[in-house]
Amino acid sequence: MDNIDWQHLLFDFNGRINRGKFWLGMVVIYVVPWIFWMIALAVNSAIVYTLLGLVYLLIIWPALAISVKRWHDRDKSGWWVLIAFVPLIGWLWALIETGFLEGTSGDNQYGSDPLAG
Repeated sequence: MDNIDWQHLLFDFNGRINRGKFWLGMVVIYVVPWIFWMIALAVNSAIVYTLLGLVYLLIIWPALAISVKRWHDRDKSGWWVLIAFVPLIGWLWALIETGFLEGTSGDNQYGSDPLAG
């Protein structure tokens, strides 16, 4: 993970990423709103809360891009991100599939194995 292409990780929906990059991307895109949330609580200003709302809107794209590439690594369509909307178990299913299960070994229809040397 020495050479991370942040543009590809956060904004591109093509290709595959491994679990390490998935978790790194998720931490990065959720730490930023957390920082804004802490500032909003300290300042208690409508402007800061508005900025926080904007930040939440802006992280939708990177969160989707990261998740889609992770589903691709599992050799599944990116549309599987919608499983998270299934009541009660959808978010858990998505978390287990994308965050904990290994990707397919070798090349698949979405690209080459991200763990291949």
